[in-house]
Amino acid sequence: MFENKVVCVTGASGGIGRGLAEMFIAEGASVAISDLDAPSATATEIGAQAYTCDVSKEASVKDFISQVQNDHGPIDIYLSNAGVGSENGKFVAGASNESWELAWQVNVMGSVYAARALMPSWVQRGGGRFVITASAAGLLNQIGSASYSCTKHAAVSLAESILIEHGDQGIKSHCICPQYVRSNMTKGMAMAEKSKDGLLEPRDVANALKAAIAADEFLVLPHPVVKDYFINRAVHTDAYLSGMRKLKEKVGKAFSKKG
Repeated sequence: MFENKVVCVTGASGGIGRGLAEMFIAEGASVAISDLDAPSATATEIGAQAYTCDVSKEASVKDFISQVQNDHGPIDIYLSNAGVGSENGKFVAGASNESWELAWQVNVMGSVYAARALMPSWVQRGGGRFVITASAAGLLNQIGSASYSCTKHAAVSLAESILIEHGDQGIKSHCICPQYVRSNMTKGMAMAEKSKDGLLEPRDVANALKAAIAADEFLVLPHPVVKDYFINRAVHTDAYLSGMRKLKEKVGKAFSKKG
């Protein structure tokens, strides 16, 4: 399906990013992966080419895209996968300004910078595919991290905007919204390890994206139940919020017992 396509994946040292890269490589694509430090070991292991990219800085994103295009030719698919999260603190807005700003820059502006660099040439070519790894938190919410939830909601909206504004010009957009997936971010996280909907492997996310692309579907839901939760949130908002408060209380008690 992706034979000879040039694919970029950010945040690809491990976890979801590595799983996505491996899937595209298996499908015959030429894959460039990046992270804050060039993921050279990962690249060697999976057959990709490693680059350095700090997605919170526009110049770094532009340099990454430029380097890949110089090395491999025009980019066909860009996967904006890098993400960060932090806890609220004592109150919902208790996290520092710095942590909120970092979440905004990485989870939202990293995709903005890439889209800004790619869209003109994609529109001229009449094709391109932009994929954002958001989270189920971008459709629902993440207990304990308002900054993560807010920025992931914004990431979903950006992915929608790309398709709305440029879909008729041949540009495709997809938004990946899993619940918990095994990665450094979920390592040791009690909510992830004990999730009733399951802790997925990165390859499960990659396979879900492959299926969504084949079906030309915008939302990529590795945990299919997220669709039901999303519908319930929209139709029965008060009941959904009440349920989330009960879940928060349950999670809080679990942490108290653990401590």
